[in-house]
Amino acid sequence: MNLHATAQTSAHKVLRQQTERQLGELISRSPAITGLVAVDLTTGDTFSFNADVVFPQASAIKVPILMSVYKQAHEGKFTLSDKREVAATDVVGGTGILKDLVDLPSVSIRNLGVLMITLSDNTATNSLIDLVSMQEINSMLRSLGAKQTLVQRKMINSAASGRGEENLSTPADAAKILQLLYKGEFINKTTSDEIISILKKTDRQTSRLATRLPGHVPIAFKPGVLNGVSTEWAIILLPERPYAVAVMESYKVEGQAEHTVEELSEVLYQYFWRTGNATRYGTYVDPKLIK
Repeated sequence: MNLHATAQTSAHKVLRQQTERQLGELISRSPAITGLVAVDLTTGDTFSFNADVVFPQASAIKVPILMSVYKQAHEGKFTLSDKREVAATDVVGGTGILKDLVDLPSVSIRNLGVLMITLSDNTATNSLIDLVSMQEINSMLRSLGAKQTLVQRKMINSAASGRGEENLSTPADAAKILQLLYKGEFINKTTSDEIISILKKTDRQTSRLATRLPGHVPIAFKPGVLNGVSTEWAIILLPERPYAVAVMESYKVEGQAEHTVEELSEVLYQYFWRTGNATRYGTYVDPKLIK
């Protein structure tokens, strides 16, 4: 019997169990319904809580909308440099800049996508939904295996929201999509990388996950907020051990457990940093030397 092998296996197992317990305690303490999937993008190891619960997505649904734009451009339906007139009927309130322009501009499809993600521009989003269609977005999601992710309405449509026509996903689906992008498996590596590069341009101050990360650690993400709902899809590009996180809350109670997402992020970062910077025995060394 190899006692050294037994020791090194159990040491990491205890660390993982400790992390899973901490995550579970944070989720159970919150009165909100909270779902989390966090995936080690090096090994595929996964933390999972309420992974298949369906949550409203708010602006996080803009990630698959952007993916559908790139998919249809790849299929030759249009080019990303094509200019698109923004229709007056697409202009809505909420986040973004297009609604504030006196004269609606003609904007390239690529730039509409950048505005949709980086400024969470709802008018740009509605224009792109018209371009690619909800039916085609949802067809793409089915083909990717994201079977619980559904686009059912444009942005800032309270009547549709009141009818229950929400844009939906699950932590499991979102994590699957993030892994496809990171691995370069959505269309091709160039396309996947370009989408990630746009997600990296999002204002870091809008990320709840990023508040507990060191400032030098890059994050590609898209958050979303509705009354009672908070979501975030993110790839944390920790050099030694990158990981993907999909975290979602609904039925939130005002004034209670306001920092659950931030605390979950801190626990996850500590786990992945330690995993990426330590030997199998838990000694911190230069990550280049870890085997």
